[in-house]
Amino acid sequence: MAVQMKELPEHLQQHLERGRALAAAGVYRGRFAPSPTGVLHLGNLQTALLSWLAARQAGGAWLLRIDDLDTPRNRAGAIEAIQSDLRWLGLEWDGPVLLQSERRGIYHSWLSWLRRSGWLFACRCSRRQLAGQPIYPGVCRTAGHHWGWQQQRLPSWRLRVTDDDPHGSGDVVVRRADGFIAYQLATVIDELSFGITDVVRGADLREALPAQRSVFAALGESPPQFRHGPLLCDASGQKLSKREASSGLEPLRAAGLDAAAVIGRLVSGLQLLDPGARLSATELLEHLTQQEINAVIS
Repeated sequence: MAVQMKELPEHLQQHLERGRALAAAGVYRGRFAPSPTGVLHLGNLQTALLSWLAARQAGGAWLLRIDDLDTPRNRAGAIEAIQSDLRWLGLEWDGPVLLQSERRGIYHSWLSWLRRSGWLFACRCSRRQLAGQPIYPGVCRTAGHHWGWQQQRLPSWRLRVTDDDPHGSGDVVVRRADGFIAYQLATVIDELSFGITDVVRGADLREALPAQRSVFAALGESPPQFRHGPLLCDASGQKLSKREASSGLEPLRAAGLDAAAVIGRLVSGLQLLDPGARLSATELLEHLTQQEINAVIS
């Protein structure tokens, strides 16, 4: 069962129609969507580079979206630093920077509509109660919990996922118990609103696919093509910890590396170029084929 488009409020339908028109134009539309919780570490930059290469190799658009809804985790100056680092590497984006914080009204409109339509239920399960259960077991589906404060806590809001949903996500949290819009809802609405056709992101987000596909299905919409680049690993093949990967570009610049050297280092780590290679982003785009880029994202 999916929300019927004819029942949508006009302004939400207009957003969907604009996004459908963009996606139907036959042009690749990709995006990079970091959170402003600090500097872009080298793993983030590797993902950004792969995302940019895939979009440019396809002759498409590449958008920059800042996922800044989780305000307690945001860091002052991070948005400006993200843009500065991408530009320094030559990874220019198309159009204005898209801030999720400026789109809260849209997300809340969707929440209100879904709630009125009976798609949502209040869930008061704690993380401790759900520990060890990868799929939500439906504890609160029929409990009829109150939507407001209770025992000094708000409930999370979950999307009812139909029993025949093939994605295996369980009921998806779309508004967190702290009142923040959940990532799964905001990112789906944005992919639809901006006509995103292809997403290249880090392999750590592969686990988000079932929930996001369930939200797309509930809205009666098709998801973009999701592909995932490898995580940045050390010489032994182990994923770098956040602390090890979090130094970003500054130490490399301080050591005298320019953008071409950094790009060469990132791409040689993906075994697309020999160690020591030096190429600008534009030169790299001319050097690599679409098949070579696709070989490292899946």
